[in-house]
Amino acid sequence: MNTQYQQVYVWSQYLRLFHWINVLTITMLLGFGLIIFNAKTLGVSVDGKILLKTVHVLTGYVFAANLLIRVFMGFFGKGYERWHKTLPFAKGFTKELADFKQQPHKKYKGHNPLGKLMVGALLLSMCIQMISGLVIAGTDIYYPPLGQYFAKSIAVDSSKLDSIKPYSKENVDEQDYQKMRELRKPFITAHVYAFYALLCLIPLHIIGVVISERREKTALVSSMISGYKYLPTKDNLDE
Repeated sequence: MNTQYQQVYVWSQYLRLFHWINVLTITMLLGFGLIIFNAKTLGVSVDGKILLKTVHVLTGYVFAANLLIRVFMGFFGKGYERWHKTLPFAKGFTKELADFKQQPHKKYKGHNPLGKLMVGALLLSMCIQMISGLVIAGTDIYYPPLGQYFAKSIAVDSSKLDSIKPYSKENVDEQDYQKMRELRKPFITAHVYAFYALLCLIPLHIIGVVISERREKTALVSSMISGYKYLPTKDNLDE
């Protein structure tokens, strides 16, 4: 007997907007990050590097705002905006994962168990990038929210903070500057490793989506544009 399918609204307008803003900003951040990371090899001038870092940070603000709103919606949103339907920490997830291994062609209204694990890994990497990036922005080019604090911490004359510029030693106490650079080292390390994690996770995410689309045949790819998946009317369907 042929399975009957119905069009079901799954991904809210907000979730779809978050997803595509995330795709755009992360693509830009990874691109700028790679150029900044290899600036010396590419022969980028000091002014060019400062410009790249400035654009990187401004893009990072959009990324951070989008991510913070998503974190808020995970607690206070509706439907599949909520964390208990998105992340692999809800009660019964272990059983859900075991069932998935036994029934790999089972249809899911939301994410399948592997999808939830991927979402968790991506969100963790993005949160590390956001926090470490804001610290680096404050210690490197003295941008908000921590730029003023770090500029004041290294200033010879705190009444002339405007004179403290990236890659300039004007009004900078050398010892305090070195202390600041030591403080930021673990954040640099976290930022780099989270960067590498995203470079690995994003292709795996895309491959996983393609495999799930071919296996489940629920219009998973187009649903992130329309919000609708095609799901069985009764049997072999899970939340």
